[in-house]
Amino acid sequence: MSDGNGSTRAKVVGFVGALGLLGVLLWVAGFEDVLAALGQASLPVVGAMVAVALCWLLAWGLALRTVLGGLDIQLSVPRSFLVFAGAMFANNVTPFGQAGGEPVTALLISRATDSEYETSLAAIASVDALNFVPSIGFALMGVAYMATEVTFDARLGYAAASVGALAVALPALAYVGWRHRYRVEQAAVRVVTPVIRGISRVIPRRSPPTADALERRIEGFFRTIERVGADRRTLLVALGFSALGWLAQMCSLWLSLYALGHAVSFGAVMLVIPLGSVAGVTPLPGGLGGIEAVLAALLVPTTGLALATVSAAVVLHRAATYLLSTAIGGGVAVASGATGGG
Repeated sequence: MSDGNGSTRAKVVGFVGALGLLGVLLWVAGFEDVLAALGQASLPVVGAMVAVALCWLLAWGLALRTVLGGLDIQLSVPRSFLVFAGAMFANNVTPFGQAGGEPVTALLISRATDSEYETSLAAIASVDALNFVPSIGFALMGVAYMATEVTFDARLGYAAASVGALAVALPALAYVGWRHRYRVEQAAVRVVTPVIRGISRVIPRRSPPTADALERRIEGFFRTIERVGADRRTLLVALGFSALGWLAQMCSLWLSLYALGHAVSFGAVMLVIPLGSVAGVTPLPGGLGGIEAVLAALLVPTTGLALATVSAAVVLHRAATYLLSTAIGGGVAVASGATGGG
């Protein structure tokens, strides 16, 4: 019971911190100026933003459906949309974003597909890993395009360096991890098994799982990851849907600026959206506050617009992505009973 209270307390603290950071951003930009900019927003364009945000959820839901299909687990298109919306809800209300939300997401997938939990966890972990690939590609294209459009200041130089570092580090880490995946698996068994057994001892009415049972589950997780990685067709199709999802997010941010009367270079959003998503790994629920701050900080030098204007655009964009996915996904999570009510 105390674990549940601690989890709730951590979420509350996270949201308070996130809202505080968001408040600081709006205070620096000027509350009145941001509100004035929002008052000028074109409602038809805002409606288009919502439609684009739904396309983003659908595209990434189809990426998840593709990975599950490669594991012989069937999920319809409508259910894949709803399950992925539930995944976004879990990410958006949990500190450390995807890392914190994946266990709840795996539970949603397991219940929706009647599959084993570790298989579901491996599936969503694979989708999250695949999503990094097109994001780095888009960011590199954004850097290349913006290099011909603007003079790089310190912030853009740092952003370009960050993209370059990620473009090198992520493939290198993936390669090393894949080459030594059996060692990683053995290390995970040694580390996770005593932790899980220790937690199980303090949970009422739960007997600790045996070490052999935990080892089989962890091995099953890694076998599933290996199976996904060996299926090239599944990887290519899932990467295609992932790229479409990133493109939809970029269109949402571009439309948010267009709704305020500014048709900016698309290269700007190609750069800032992937870098903004990195802030999702902070201890803030869904990166709330951190993502907005990064997006606004990068949009000012890439677009030449005032901080109040780009802050208003970021508010619109995040309302169409963060709030919409949280609202839809929250309903899914409650309906499936994955919010911990039992």
